[in-house]
Amino acid sequence: MKNYYLFLPRILLLAGCMAFTSVMCAPAQADCLDDIHKAGVLTAGNALLGAHPSLWQEKDGTYHGIDADLLQELAKRLGIPHWQFIITEWTSLIPGLKVGRWDIVLSDQTITEERMFYAHIAYSHPYFLLYDRIIVLGNSPLHTVADLKNATLGSVLGTTDSLTAHSLVDRGLAAKVSEFNTFGDPFVALKNGQIDAIVVDQATLQSQKEHFADLRTLGPPLFYDAKPAWKEAQAKAHYKLGSEGVVVRGNCPRLLDEINHAMDNMKQDGTIRTILKRYHVWEALEDHLTQNEQTE
Repeated sequence: MKNYYLFLPRILLLAGCMAFTSVMCAPAQADCLDDIHKAGVLTAGNALLGAHPSLWQEKDGTYHGIDADLLQELAKRLGIPHWQFIITEWTSLIPGLKVGRWDIVLSDQTITEERMFYAHIAYSHPYFLLYDRIIVLGNSPLHTVADLKNATLGSVLGTTDSLTAHSLVDRGLAAKVSEFNTFGDPFVALKNGQIDAIVVDQATLQSQKEHFADLRTLGPPLFYDAKPAWKEAQAKAHYKLGSEGVVVRGNCPRLLDEINHAMDNMKQDGTIRTILKRYHVWEALEDHLTQNEQTE
């Protein structure tokens, strides 16, 4: 489950005003949900096919993973008989949504005030919280965060995980960062002794445990930090930075409201917890994805 911060072309993010829930600047189109009901299928753009535990496809064409279970449940609760993923590239997710190639984006996109402001999109209430972990081999001599002072950290170029790793270096907690192009590469480098530790999100860690059994984590979860220009806006947001949501066009407030209602019910009745547990990524803090809940 990834949050790429560099790969959404700014030329496609036209300036405007947005709000987190259903207050949009674009003219409201009350028929977005009606059109979906008429079509009888809820389509979702996704750029993570093959990324466990998010989404993968069997030889018979069936989808599995957190995203598949969520989309199936959403369609059922919205009263839509069918659901379909449309697989695309990460940079096409929002442009494709805005021109109507798919109804929603369900692809592990983290919610940020910056994205909503520039892209004129809306996010549902959060369903999952991403955060980073520091990962080492089981026999590593590193046992605490303090031990990282001379360590080389591996992370993935263009991700919030990389920002976290560089932040550790900037604060003098680690020596340097080595960037990799895929989420599997740092784990290979760690095994080969090219780096001392990895900084990636907890879902990536879980998926890589299938291939690298002898892994452990150092220290507590590392929650994402807002960019300096957006710190004030993020501090006022109702969600915790790193939370993922379903993305909807800014001019579909009724669809957003119905998705939020479904998400709230899925949280209250334990469905989201069940899905996350099914893929071994649930922790107690996943029950508290808003700022208000964090302080209660």
